[in-house]
Amino acid sequence: MTEVATAPAVLTETRARVLVITLNRPEAMNAINKALAQGLLAAIEQLDRDPNLAVGVLTGAGRGFCAGLDLKAFAAGDSPIGMDQFIRNGAQKPLVAAIEGFALAGGLELALSCDLLVAAAGAKLGIPEVNVGLFAAGGGLLRLPRMLPYGVAMEMALTADPITAEKAHEYGMVARVAEKGKALDVAIQLAERIAKNAPLGVAASKQLIRASLDMSEADFWALQAPMVASVFVSKDASEGPRAFAQKRQPKWSGS
Repeated sequence: MTEVATAPAVLTETRARVLVITLNRPEAMNAINKALAQGLLAAIEQLDRDPNLAVGVLTGAGRGFCAGLDLKAFAAGDSPIGMDQFIRNGAQKPLVAAIEGFALAGGLELALSCDLLVAAAGAKLGIPEVNVGLFAAGGGLLRLPRMLPYGVAMEMALTADPITAEKAHEYGMVARVAEKGKALDVAIQLAERIAKNAPLGVAASKQLIRASLDMSEADFWALQAPMVASVFVSKDASEGPRAFAQKRQPKWSGS
């Protein structure tokens, strides 16, 4: 009997300095199982280790981004080992989520681990775990109140009702709303714009903004000081002003 090849749970595609990472379980609404978790971690490692890559874009195949944990697989003992690592730490390099259709439960928490969210018009974003006897344990209850008004985050958590991409954009949670079917295109455009900038400056900016959510001003300045000492004397720090004066595009070295 001939075995049917199983498609990878996560696909990657390099577009210049952007790595497009696609959750590839459309038949299961890209629900998170062990294969998807391991594939995602491998893709993030590829993004962070490859010096030719500057930005990642995370999207989902089919009609939606991700429906969260694969409950059937989980009940059968298939645990998404390593997914908590990504949800807590994200990627070292900038990562943009491109959301079509929906990002629900762990799917939204996965998106919230990215640095910027691009969502198609009408896409539904929610944490409905209380509907199935659980709660949003993948960072949603930590991150949503930081990105949304308190009452909105609390209502989402307690009612299980989602909000639309348009509402999320009004609140500042979604960076850009795209036409339906165009979220990936808009996310790649955003990623390409980021990729034009100096890698060291981008990395420091990302780290400082993320860290600032949890620290005092004094701790922030202490964290920033060594970054200023290294970034502002880097080769890129000299290249930027020189390129500006010469009216040309800078050639970043990442050093």
